[in-house]
Amino acid sequence: MSATAFKAWPSKAITLLGMSGSGKTTLASKLPRDTWFHYSGDYRIGTRYLDEPILDNIKREAMKVPFLADLLRSDSIYICHNITINNLTPVASFLGMIGDPELGGLSVTEFKRRQVLHRSAEIAAMYDVRDFIQKSSQTYGYPHFINDAGGSLCELDEPDVIRQLAEETLILYLKPSVALLNQIVERSLMAPKPMYYQERFLDHVLPLYLAENSLDGPEQIDPGNYFRWMFPLLVEHRLPLYEAIAQE
Repeated sequence: MSATAFKAWPSKAITLLGMSGSGKTTLASKLPRDTWFHYSGDYRIGTRYLDEPILDNIKREAMKVPFLADLLRSDSIYICHNITINNLTPVASFLGMIGDPELGGLSVTEFKRRQVLHRSAEIAAMYDVRDFIQKSSQTYGYPHFINDAGGSLCELDEPDVIRQLAEETLILYLKPSVALLNQIVERSLMAPKPMYYQERFLDHVLPLYLAENSLDGPEQIDPGNYFRWMFPLLVEHRLPLYEAIAQE
């Protein structure tokens, strides 16, 4: 689509594709709020498809504290999350990381179970885009729509999702420069975002980390150290996946 054709497009619908931290949400937030409907895939995942698992996980942790456990059992308090487009911490904390349970880590089996939930949720959230384009226009009166897709979109290995997004929206790939990639890595290490990892990627990097650090098993892993070690490899793994989608 040419720039002229894009400007003449009366009801624009765009999907932003790119690495977590590449500026998708920042760009979407800069568009005029009175004419653009901002659909956040991660927000939809957390508030619609992972809402119950997230709250169940928080309640399980709260039940370990006797004072809170008594209040929860007597329905004296209730727990809710405060997920927003700019605060996805409850989603990230639910997904967790492999490692020593004493350090907040998850077993490989539990981590992969939550990853499966996240993948299904992200697929469903992207299929919802079609309905939300209509809803944003017909119900709320927005002429334009922007899909702020999650950074894991390239990992889903679900061609029909990309095909439907391409039919309903113009997919724009925010290709990061080398300098921005370095910033993305640094920011993600300080404030991890919700991510889906392909199982074959996990199965490849986990033995490498164990061997490199002379560990006998995943239960000895420091979750934070493992994430810091793994994330640059994830960035390298994802770049060709984004490129492949952009070239379709």
